[in-house]
Amino acid sequence: MQDYLIPETVEQALSHLQSNKGRARVVAGGTDLLLDLAEGKKEAVVLVDLTRIPSLQAITIEDETIKIGAAVTHNQVARSKLIQERASVLARAARSVGSLQIRNIATVVGNVVNAQPAADTAVALVALGAVAEVVSPSGKEYIPVEKLYAGVGKSILDSSTQIVTRIQFPALLKNQGSAYERLEQRKALALPMLNVAVVVSLADNQFQWARIVMAPVGPGPVRATEAEAFLKGADVTLENIEKAAAAARAQANPRSSALRGSREYRLEVLPVLVRRALEAAVAQAGGNCKQ
Repeated sequence: MQDYLIPETVEQALSHLQSNKGRARVVAGGTDLLLDLAEGKKEAVVLVDLTRIPSLQAITIEDETIKIGAAVTHNQVARSKLIQERASVLARAARSVGSLQIRNIATVVGNVVNAQPAADTAVALVALGAVAEVVSPSGKEYIPVEKLYAGVGKSILDSSTQIVTRIQFPALLKNQGSAYERLEQRKALALPMLNVAVVVSLADNQFQWARIVMAPVGPGPVRATEAEAFLKGADVTLENIEKAAAAARAQANPRSSALRGSREYRLEVLPVLVRRALEAAVAQAGGNCKQ
């Protein structure tokens, strides 16, 4: 049985962590942490609940930067008009997580901190260029979401001393588009066999830049950097999109899994998902895919 503390400010939460000297952990939705505690995978004498801290409950935009607090749930993100209009890839990813009941409880920040390689919202956030605001007794720092992974299911963060207070990223502009594709065995309560998130920026029907993120094909969300480099400055054509999809496949290293399918099958399907996501993102950005 753990003690359960409910601070009203981030400062109070940090104080609870400090006073318990490594025996406490922060919790928000708790959909993963509470299971891990019950199964003995993690230990905590004290749980520090972040959900009553007002500053962590909101989705806001400031200077064209969208900020999502640590207590914001997947359903709040999926239903947010701001996210739907300025970061639709994240809204789509949030709708893909678990069941309605899970989405009503589980937080987007928790989905990232849990460090599972195919976490839907984490894949979308990496494509959006998101960074995590991390506070600790030593101060505040900003860490790119893609840098938070220390291995499969392992985060560089220590939830007994550090708190991710929010995640932030640039809101997409009119010449930018995004898309999310997911391969799954069923439409609900299914882990993704593959997921792909794409964000593109266009000018004069050319790619200014693209971010292509794939999972689970590595220890965390994997950027298809070779495909991104190929697209930079390239004309928006179906041929170039096909070449980028092939380049993305070459950087993927999925493992065969009884739950997610064979390595060979997923490598066959991956470029199809990348192509679909690129085409959808281009269309959203107002581009025209030429033959």
